[in-house]
Amino acid sequence: MNGGDEVVAAPAGPPQQLDWKFSQVFGARTAGEEVQEVDIISAIEFDKSGDHLATGDRGGRVVLFERTDTKDHGVSRRDLERMDYPISQHPEFRYKTEFQSHEPEFDYLKSLEIEEKINKIRWRQTTNSALFLLSTNDKTIKLWKVQEKKVKKISDMSLDPSKAVGNGGVASSSSPKPCLANGSSFDGAHGNLSNGIFSPPGGLPSLRIPVVTSQETNLVARCRRVYGHAHDYHINSISNNSDGETFISADDLRINLWNLEISSQSFNIVDVKPANMEDLTEVITSAEFHPTHCNMLAYSSSKGSIRLIDLRQSALCDSHTKLFEEPEAPGSRSFFTEIIASISDIKFSKDGRYILSRDYMTLKLWDINMDSGPVATFQVHEYLRPKLCDLYENDSIFDKFECCLSGDGFRVATGSNSNLFRVFGCAPGSTESTTLEASKNPMRRQVQTPTRPSRPLSSITRVVRRGLETPGVDANGNSSDFTTKLLHLAWHPTENLIACAAANSLYMYYA
Repeated sequence: MNGGDEVVAAPAGPPQQLDWKFSQVFGARTAGEEVQEVDIISAIEFDKSGDHLATGDRGGRVVLFERTDTKDHGVSRRDLERMDYPISQHPEFRYKTEFQSHEPEFDYLKSLEIEEKINKIRWRQTTNSALFLLSTNDKTIKLWKVQEKKVKKISDMSLDPSKAVGNGGVASSSSPKPCLANGSSFDGAHGNLSNGIFSPPGGLPSLRIPVVTSQETNLVARCRRVYGHAHDYHINSISNNSDGETFISADDLRINLWNLEISSQSFNIVDVKPANMEDLTEVITSAEFHPTHCNMLAYSSSKGSIRLIDLRQSALCDSHTKLFEEPEAPGSRSFFTEIIASISDIKFSKDGRYILSRDYMTLKLWDINMDSGPVATFQVHEYLRPKLCDLYENDSIFDKFECCLSGDGFRVATGSNSNLFRVFGCAPGSTESTTLEASKNPMRRQVQTPTRPSRPLSSITRVVRRGLETPGVDANGNSSDFTTKLLHLAWHPTENLIACAAANSLYMYYA
């Protein structure tokens, strides 16, 4: 304040573009190595702290990884950076344990095979150093507890008077009789125990007394709850509530609300199934709880819309509080319009203000306070529009790509074909648009393309970020390989660290 005039600081510019570097890879393949179907990763999730990472695969296994580079300092990498502490090494994780979460099943009533593939993983709150997580396949959700357990190693030994004391015997220098583990004395000359029990002459050579030789600490995974028989269709989403007590599971037509402690029943809160299935026009594709408001959740549909619902309104939330959808451009409708409009994934930002959605062509950012349209649109597959017929023929048009946001909300990321993933800046004024390849040299196919600057997120004017639009060629001038695709990725909750899956390999990158 100077002379009554308020001094306003100049607005800070957009964050600098990140320089992504390879961190590590698990399950790296050699050239020409064939990938087994059961080893392909189908789910990735960081826990709330970012110190643990879980992956699920098509074989029904869950693999846990643990961060190791922060243990030396006891504080996070971001805190070290704030203290100007020299950081010489990159974020590093190590294999922790794995367990078989789901097995293949057969539904005899419907003559239907149920795959063991893990569709989603969600971490629960850590309690008493034990890790808890939810995992689901198409039909059944399971709550797992993973904790360290001391395992005693037992070695058997023949009866030896000199070692009897170590097994609980009573030693006495005044008595020549050796003692046994139960406190009785043994007279070897007469073959009798002092309590009058007869033993054969020559002693008991066959008697073996167990002795604890060592204790090892092993990680043990135990299934604590099984939430089943609640979905007629394939489960596509599970999401934890901020109340710490409940979670939702969603299939094509219904969303159910569960209490963690009660696995025998759930409450149906959304049901879009029509009385006549011939009238069905859209299905639920993804659902997510608001990160802080336990009464709010959002779900997306195959028509490209997102509905925000409030659980306080009614027991069955048939009506929505807000509807987010982009109006269709006149004259643009085609056979593929609804297919490419289908939303495959939605994520709330950490503060719950924004929703990120991914359809086949684009990544869209929505402000929950503005339902007129997205505040930013990032073109991911626009270059494939001329090839939609080919994509339909080989089913690639139905690929379900996931999306994620950085913890600070300044950037978004999603996967693409050819094992590529894209990172976009969504902060005011940002022009960041980076394409990386899931390999040890992520920038190998990187060519920067000019992009239009983004406006502030509060601006009603929407942003469209475009790349090159040469038919069949991506933003970096490379032709797409539809046999290799990066569907699953996750952003660390507090740092610029991305984990992504390319077939059976887990790659990590930091900036």
